Amino acid sequence: MTDNINIIWPYVENGWRPALEVLILAVVIYYTSRFLRGTRGWPVVIGFVVLLLALALITEVLNLQVLRSLLGYSSAFFAFAVLVIFQPELRRLLAELGNLPLFTTAHEQRESIEVIIQTCERLSEVKIGALIAIEQSIQLHEAVESGVPVDCEATPEMLETIFFPNNAIHDGGVIIKGDRIAYAACIFPLTQRQDLNKSLGTRHRAAIGLTEETDAVVVAVSEETGMVSHAYKGQLTRGVTLEELRAFLTSIIIQSPKSRGGFEWIRTRLIEHHKPRAAIVTKNEPYPAKQ
Repeated sequence: MTDNINIIWPYVENGWRPALEVLILAVVIYYTSRFLRGTRGWPVVIGFVVLLLALALITEVLNLQVLRSLLGYSSAFFAFAVLVIFQPELRRLLAELGNLPLFTTAHEQRESIEVIIQTCERLSEVKIGALIAIEQSIQLHEAVESGVPVDCEATPEMLETIFFPNNAIHDGGVIIKGDRIAYAACIFPLTQRQDLNKSLGTRHRAAIGLTEETDAVVVAVSEETGMVSHAYKGQLTRGVTLEELRAFLTSIIIQSPKSRGGFEWIRTRLIEHHKPRAAIVTKNEPYPAKQ
């Protein structure tokens, strides 16, 4: 047994580095292609790769030394071309990295929460419907069917303008990333639960549906009653006050450092996964809302 271990150990000791390199490259290539897929530069990527593979194949088959040398010396040119072609996508990628929770302070998160609170207060008073999704760790653009890119600072005035009934993009939901409005006029997936009240409208069903598939927090304002609701992990709470909404958003979005530990995260997710949750919790509802 010891002899077998002594024979195998050199291969393990010398082979883990190449395996790690392959794993890192695979992850980088996968997430890069996933990020670029669907962008204007994606067809350029496909054509670029096909051209390189064709040139490399011809070079090897015909043993073209000059072409092989040119391909080797052209790596710097190719890198520069990628920077030029994908400049908008790279800017968006860096902006998304800057909006990660690692770089977001609690003060900025509280400001974003106050923007949503002020928006709900204004829209509720005039009974204008709204559907606002706050993105967390799971990217929401993969869960929605459509959306108009906005990419502007999240302010109550901008959100009011988007949801104003005469606006061309007032239908659908808004996705907020960090302190910016990323998309508007998004169609969220509807929940398939059969135990919901028939009076529950499309807006609230979409709020439940999106939170069933992602870890987003969704805030909805009824255009019929002006009632404010929030949804999280497939549970909709209706008729909340602005103070209750502020406390809820703060508890979900602003987490203490201790709650971010790996063991605590796993324990919390397991408890939440097995804990039965009601589909709808009603607090202060004046009369049934349809939207």
